[in-house]
Amino acid sequence: MTVLDLMRVGPVIPVIVIEDLAAAVPLARALVAGGVRVLEVTLRTSAGLEAIAAIAREVPEAIVGVGTITQTQEFAQARDAGARFAVTPGLTPALIEAAHASSLPLLPGVMTPSEVVTAKAAGFRELKLFPAQQAGGIGMLKALRGPFPDVVFCPTGGISAATAPDFLALPNVACVGGSWLTPSHAIAASDWPRITALACEAAALRGRSD
Repeated sequence: MTVLDLMRVGPVIPVIVIEDLAAAVPLARALVAGGVRVLEVTLRTSAGLEAIAAIAREVPEAIVGVGTITQTQEFAQARDAGARFAVTPGLTPALIEAAHASSLPLLPGVMTPSEVVTAKAAGFRELKLFPAQQAGGIGMLKALRGPFPDVVFCPTGGISAATAPDFLALPNVACVGGSWLTPSHAIAASDWPRITALACEAAALRGRSD
């Protein structure tokens, strides 16, 4: 499955932070039950890799990937844990080399036109605009389309259920990333029906026509 295939599975890729490993599998099942199958589990906590392994093993309907990769060795570690794709907040030559060596499809993060040029030179046409709101949001994405008509984005950072449709309406946006599907208070309370309801709403999102 290519990165573009992954981006087209659904309109939202949840950005998941797992503090308690025991929450990983029920959280993934709740998201899948709501129609959200592509899951980005970040390495922002020590439980990240184990959470990926648990979801890959116990929730086969999910397409679990690794997010917040910032070190080269994390590609192989995540692949071995069962990750099927990788996401980075930025891009360096070392990360590019490690991604190719791991064979994990990579959605690299960019914030500026220069970084888009660098990513394209490395062969990437599907990119994460991060942090999207701070980078200029919808205005930036509209501006980037002119010089980069062949690049497709997954804007992530500061996007909500209310603003996602405006991003999804842009021709160079295939999906968005967001943490609103997995609020920490719902996870802490094991409120899986709430997670499923949020996933259902996210899976139904489409770009606005107005």
